[in-house]
Amino acid sequence: MGKKILIHNDKVPGINTLEVYRQHGGYASVEKALKTMTPEAVVEEVKKSGLRGRGGAGFPTGMKWSFLAKPPGVERYLVCNADESEPGTFKDRYLMEKIPHALIEGMITSSYALGAKTSYIYIRGEYFYVARILENAINEAYAAGLLGKNILGTEFSHDCYVQVGAGAYICGEETALLESLEGKRGNPRIKPPFPAIAGLYGCPTVVNNVETIAAVCPIINMGGDEYAKIGVGRSTGTKLISASGHINKPGVYEIEMGVPVEEFIYSEEYCGGIINGRKLKAVVAGGSSVPILPAELILKTEKGEPRLMTYESLSDGGFATGTMLGSGGFIVYDETTSIVKNLYTFARFYHHESCGQCSPCREGTGWMEKILHRIVEGHGKPGDVDLLWDIQRKIEGNTICPLGDAAAWPVASAIRHFRKEFEDYIKYPEKIKDFMPVV
Repeated sequence: MGKKILIHNDKVPGINTLEVYRQHGGYASVEKALKTMTPEAVVEEVKKSGLRGRGGAGFPTGMKWSFLAKPPGVERYLVCNADESEPGTFKDRYLMEKIPHALIEGMITSSYALGAKTSYIYIRGEYFYVARILENAINEAYAAGLLGKNILGTEFSHDCYVQVGAGAYICGEETALLESLEGKRGNPRIKPPFPAIAGLYGCPTVVNNVETIAAVCPIINMGGDEYAKIGVGRSTGTKLISASGHINKPGVYEIEMGVPVEEFIYSEEYCGGIINGRKLKAVVAGGSSVPILPAELILKTEKGEPRLMTYESLSDGGFATGTMLGSGGFIVYDETTSIVKNLYTFARFYHHESCGQCSPCREGTGWMEKILHRIVEGHGKPGDVDLLWDIQRKIEGNTICPLGDAAAWPVASAIRHFRKEFEDYIKYPEKIKDFMPVV
């Protein structure tokens, strides 16, 4: 059984309430940090832990915190990115819904480290009911003296607010999120300046993911060095994974970094194998934006080594033979799945969610959707696969934010690994109705 430190108490009755949460060690990191540590010491522990951003990019959290500008007399902010909109990802929702105080505790401890008197949790509009859960938890924290003036009798004061977004995937990009939080249209900003210098309301700001902020609590409780002992190499600690698709046990799992992908898919502790005993065809390992890998490459690297659930192992070989851990949206496809139809679903999503600010993304995502639509409808043309490849190549790396890359990578990897399937759709349009279904 793997070590669980974030959702180890998720099945405890009443754990969503402050009373029960504190009975199980809740808010210990707040007491320890505020009463026995300096803000600089908290940042140092996070650095020692090796914690990397759990929202997708995997950037070292402590390093990101150290970039925060601290001009005298200027407000600083912590913003939690709870705009979990990546198709295939739902682990942040689970954490906020089941153990909301884990996030609130992390917000307080992290804000103390950053010198932020105010923080915001920006949550996606579709999670409206989860926002109410968070607001109830915040009200409990205020009533207990864990938020507000002079927390726990110390000199540190802090206010935390929940802001519900309007359901735009683009607001998962940190600068688009800040624009939306300021009441503007959620368009990504050109960087530099980065949020650490000029973020919310032009002030120094740190934007972190839900899971990242919640992970700060066990780091402070056990110490950064102890946390770093969990995992493998630079992929330290545990990771929440949203597992879905053709598996016997879909759900949210907390794994120690370094679990073999094969074990994660087939062991009873995790996904429990493929439904109906079918064969594995492919996996999207980190949400819809990361490259899809066929079974032979997701289970083993090109070198023949077991593929591990770490940032490094999953990306081994680059995009030619590797993928990304991303946001942890682990989607499993069995042998009955149509890669082409799934890709069309993804393409529709990215076209719909493009903010339209950059022409390569605005126009390119629409073209890819149209081409894929005519292929799956049986009207594909001989040059369509090459045209799709050319379009995605011209989108990648040519936009202000990563949404363009997110739209291009699934197309590139699907063609790279499953080109024959595309060609069959075009060559045998009369048989499309017999082709495999979408997951």
